[in-house]
Amino acid sequence: MTAIFARPAYHEALMRLIDRHLLRDLAYVNGRWIAGTEGHSFQVTDPSSSATLAFVASLGAEETGIAIDAAAAAFPLWRAKLPQERAAILKEWHRLVLAAKEDLALLMTLEQGKPLAEARGEIDYAASFIEWYAEEGKRVNAESVTSHLPDAEMIIRREPLGVVGVITPWNFPSAMLTRKGAAALAAGCTIVAHPSSETPLSALALAELAERAGIPAGVFNVVTGDAATIVGRLCEDNRVRAMSFTGSTEIGKLIAAQCMPTMKRLVLELGGHAPLIIFEDADIDRAADIAMAAKFATSGQDCLAANRIFVQRPILSAFNAAFAGRIAALKIGNGLTEGIDIGPLMHERAMTKVEAQVGDAIKRGARLIAGGKRHAAGPLFFEPTLLVDVPDDALVMREETFGPVAAVTAFDHEDEVIARANDTEYGLVAYAVTENGARQLRVSRALEYGMVAINRVKITGGPIPFGGWKQSGLGREGSRHGIEAFSEVKYICIDTAG
Repeated sequence: MTAIFARPAYHEALMRLIDRHLLRDLAYVNGRWIAGTEGHSFQVTDPSSSATLAFVASLGAEETGIAIDAAAAAFPLWRAKLPQERAAILKEWHRLVLAAKEDLALLMTLEQGKPLAEARGEIDYAASFIEWYAEEGKRVNAESVTSHLPDAEMIIRREPLGVVGVITPWNFPSAMLTRKGAAALAAGCTIVAHPSSETPLSALALAELAERAGIPAGVFNVVTGDAATIVGRLCEDNRVRAMSFTGSTEIGKLIAAQCMPTMKRLVLELGGHAPLIIFEDADIDRAADIAMAAKFATSGQDCLAANRIFVQRPILSAFNAAFAGRIAALKIGNGLTEGIDIGPLMHERAMTKVEAQVGDAIKRGARLIAGGKRHAAGPLFFEPTLLVDVPDDALVMREETFGPVAAVTAFDHEDEVIARANDTEYGLVAYAVTENGARQLRVSRALEYGMVAINRVKITGGPIPFGGWKQSGLGREGSRHGIEAFSEVKYICIDTAG
């Protein structure tokens, strides 16, 4: 095994790690920690300070092919294990992840920027998928069929697909890997994972813990480096039978096109543009609390974030006042500082997009109530922002916003707001706040979204089918649907007359 800390640690906060073996700067392929054949690396920085965290091995098409080779070779033995055997290994991985929560959360905050309390929450969330699928893997083959033919016994089985490519984003670097990876592993598949180059340390730490848990060599591989090169190699290889990706709709379409020649199974969790609809019967304080949670978690860098907040006109002024007061109380700064609510944006591209959306909204007549500019905490910090009276043709109402910008607009009637909420190419999640039970049912049915939250924000977890309609993706993650995505149905008919 290659020694860690082959390169110096540049960030003093890394010295707070209890288990320094969780800081890895090499890729993990076939049970070995490797550098690329060219010896290239890329820099990982702390978005709060721009300080260097590590230089991580940058692999290419050749090493990706080696990882696919390893995963394909490991597949027969992994699929042959009893589901209970795979479950035992996954449960040990789950235990180790929870035991290392403080270190994993520290690494995440350093490379992603989210407040440490949110990072701890994500580690719990990530671990929950491992535990869920450890159990769900035992129940994959629960379907049966009654024969309609004489002298015939009919069997329906689900069997693992094979090698799965897993592509994870930077905003939830641990949870997205376990939600995809644990499902595939529990189904009996092997995986080649590619984490975002902004946040590879979280994925590599999970690989270290997976190795300790007893996941065999070749079953779980993590390839770091240039996304276009690595993902392209995964897409073109016939042995990779499925691709699971979380990211933008634009990139998801490119992956789908690249996978078409090999007819891969696709699980795509893509962009969101969530509406939050607050009806006049809502409790103002409750509605404002829901809006805060739906908009400002992960500094707004969340595909589930409420981008368009529709408030029925009779309560608009009261809601805006309550919402503005809560926004003003948010604390901005380095996520390692206790009590911080808003961390940095991930990169300058995100900052530029947020600034453009705010400027465009004001130009089109929106009123700026709070924030609206960069924060003194650092170059990637943006003030929590409230825009009201935002017209529907503003960019912030038409494009996904990945930042701490809340856009509020008024509506008058239920049918009107449903039409406006559905007027988007996205359909991941929608939120509504109302005490009217009949309206709750009408609205939840009328909204063209894969998930609808009524009077709450937190709805995700292992048991639920996470995914969207329209251009928000294909397939589902979590629940039994998440493991079925990595299996094929086989029908067997046996003659019993002989």
